[in-house]
Amino acid sequence: MSPIGTIAITLAGLGAGLLAGYILRKYVSQAQANTVEAVAEKKLMEAKNKEQEVLLQAKEKAIKIIDEAKKEEDARRQELRQIQARLEQRENMFDKKLLDFEDDKTKLSQEREQIKTIKEKIQEIQQEAIKKLQAVAGLSPEAAKQLLLQKIEEDSRHDLMAHVLKFEKDGHEELENRAQDIMVCCMQRTASSHATETTSTAITLPSEDMKGRIIGKEGRNIKTIEKMTGCELIIDETPDLLLISSFSPIRRRVCQLALEKLIKDGRIQPTKIEEYIEEAKKELAIDIKKAGEEALHKMGIVGLDPKLVSIVGRLKYRTSYGQNVLMHSLEVGTLAGLMAAEVGMDVAKAKRAGFFHDIGKAVDHETEGTHTQIGYTILKKFSADEDIAQVALTHHDTNPPLLLTKLVMAADAISASRVGARRDTYEQYVARLEELEKTAKDFPGVDKVYAIQAGREIRVFVNPSEMDDYQSYNLAKDIARKIESELQYPGEIKVNVIRETRVIEYAK
Repeated sequence: MSPIGTIAITLAGLGAGLLAGYILRKYVSQAQANTVEAVAEKKLMEAKNKEQEVLLQAKEKAIKIIDEAKKEEDARRQELRQIQARLEQRENMFDKKLLDFEDDKTKLSQEREQIKTIKEKIQEIQQEAIKKLQAVAGLSPEAAKQLLLQKIEEDSRHDLMAHVLKFEKDGHEELENRAQDIMVCCMQRTASSHATETTSTAITLPSEDMKGRIIGKEGRNIKTIEKMTGCELIIDETPDLLLISSFSPIRRRVCQLALEKLIKDGRIQPTKIEEYIEEAKKELAIDIKKAGEEALHKMGIVGLDPKLVSIVGRLKYRTSYGQNVLMHSLEVGTLAGLMAAEVGMDVAKAKRAGFFHDIGKAVDHETEGTHTQIGYTILKKFSADEDIAQVALTHHDTNPPLLLTKLVMAADAISASRVGARRDTYEQYVARLEELEKTAKDFPGVDKVYAIQAGREIRVFVNPSEMDDYQSYNLAKDIARKIESELQYPGEIKVNVIRETRVIEYAK
C-alpha cells in the first residue's frame, strides 16, 4: 500500500474515533442532566408538601384562636347583660325610693303646718292665761319675776353664804395640804450638800523654811503677793501651814493657785510672783467656764452663748449669806422642776427659770443696780425667754404677776431655809468690807483698793502718774475722814496708801 493510502486510512480512523467520542460524551451529559432535574424536582415537591402542611397548621391555629375569641366575646356579652340588668334593677329601686321620699316630704310639710297651727293656738291660749293672771295679781311679768327672785334670794342668802364659806374653807385646807405634800416630796427628792464658806484658805507648806522664802527679803515677796491679789497672807506659828485671808473667793482662789505654783517651782521672787499670778488668773477663767458647763449639763440646758456660760461659772465664786450661789441655783432649778411636774407646769421652763433666777449676782459687784435688774438685763441680752427674764426680775416682789415666779420663789425659799445653809453675819461682814473698799475707790487717782485684816486695814494703790507723794499723804487723810463720817465700825481702821513707780525698758 502506498503511503497516501496509509495516511487516508489513518485519517479515516481518527475521524471515526472522534465522532464516537463526541456521541458518547453527549450521551453522558444528557444522562447527568436528567439526574439533577430529577433531584431538584423531588426537592421542590417536598418543599411544596411542607408548605401545605404549615399552611394547614396555621389555618387550624387561626380557627382555634377565632373560636376562643368568640367564646370570650360571648362570655363578656353575657356579663354585660347581667350588669345592665342589675343597674336597671337598682335604678328602679332608686326611682321607687325617690317617689317614697317625695311622698314623705309632702307628708312632713303637712305635719309642720299642722304643728305650726297648734303652736299658734297654744301661744294664744298662754297669752290669754297670762293676761288673766296679770288681771288677778295686778303685776306685770317683769315685776312678778323680780319679786320671785328677790324672795328666793332672801330665803337662800344664809344657806348660800354657809355653803360658800364651807367650800372656801375646804378648798383652802385641801390646797394647803396639797402644797405641803408637794414641797415635802420635792425636798425629800433633792438633797444638795452645802459647804460652809469661810474667809480664809489654808495651804500646806512642804517645809517650815518655805515661810521665810514666801516672806522674802525685807518682806518684798509677801508684799508683792498681797498687792497683786488683794489678799492677806497670815503666817503664824502653825507648823507647815499658811492662811490666805480675803472676803472675795475669786481673790483667794487666784492667790491659792499662784502660791501653789510658786511652792512647786521653788523660785519665789517678784518676777515669778507676777508671772504665776497672771497664769492663775487665766486658769481661773478656764475653771469658771468649766464650772458653768458642768452646772448647765446637770440641768440639761444646752445651746447657750459661751459668754453666758462663763457668767454662770462665776457663781461658783459668789456667796450669798455664806451659801454658794451656784449650788443654790442648781438646787432651786431642781426644786422648781420637781414642783412644776407635780402641778402640771412646763418642767424644762421651770428648771431654767429657777437656775437663772440669781444670774445677776455673778456681776453685781461690778455693775450698778440690784441683782434682779442685772439678771433681767443679762437674760434679755442673750435672748432668753421673756417669762424666764421676768422671774429673774420679780422673784423678790411681794405679789409677782407670773405663776412661774411664785413657783421659783417657793423653791428659793426652800433652798435658803435649810438648816445651816445661810448665815446673816457673813453677809453683813462682806457687805461692810465691800462698802469700805467702795468708799476709798471713789477718790480720783486710785487704782486698786483692798480691805484686809477683817476690815481693820485698807490698802489703797494709787496711779503714780496722776498723784505725787504729797497728794498721797492728803489722800490718806481724806479717805480716813470719809470713813469716819460715813461708816460705822468697831475699833480703828488703818488707811495705807501705796504709790509705786515702775520703769520698764528693753535692751534689743
